[in-house]
Amino acid sequence: MLILASSSPRRKELLKKLCKTFTIVSPEVDERALDLPAKDLAAEESKTKAYAVASLYPEDEILSCDTIVVLDGEVLGKPLNKENAIKMLKKQSGKKQVVLSAYTYIGHGKEITRTVATSVYFNELSDELIEDYVEKKKPFDKAGAYGIQDGYPLIHHIEGSYDNVMGLPTEDIAAHVNFGGR
Repeated sequence: MLILASSSPRRKELLKKLCKTFTIVSPEVDERALDLPAKDLAAEESKTKAYAVASLYPEDEILSCDTIVVLDGEVLGKPLNKENAIKMLKKQSGKKQVVLSAYTYIGHGKEITRTVATSVYFNELSDELIEDYVEKKKPFDKAGAYGIQDGYPLIHHIEGSYDNVMGLPTEDIAAHVNFGGR
């Protein structure tokens, strides 16, 4: 059985593109416990999630993922509250950031951990647009305080995978993990 080690509804929807049959187990890990450079953080968090679930289900295949947003060398995690979300979005206005999603697959005697980067270029955002977005979309469970799929004119363009920005780099996973036709 394949287990998606994630509580993200977006990852669940994206994984359905690759695999029809899987179950979900939310890993019990503190995502803020690791103090690593941005380039390593998502991969280590992904591994931590995968091993937490694999310890409970050692005979199953595990897929986990972690996504972070990096702006000018600073990691923008999930906002703590409305004010924090507004502050994050104001920082990103008119700038380029990098979304790093790392996934870990454990199964059939192998482990794969890969990190995929996508460059995201933000539009110049008005205070009114930011406040409207945060009030209506409540992006408190999203790294960087936004969802690319939310239908707001936050993003000018991206270079790389759209699915990666949503939280699961499906194209890279399909190229490196075989789910056996499930």
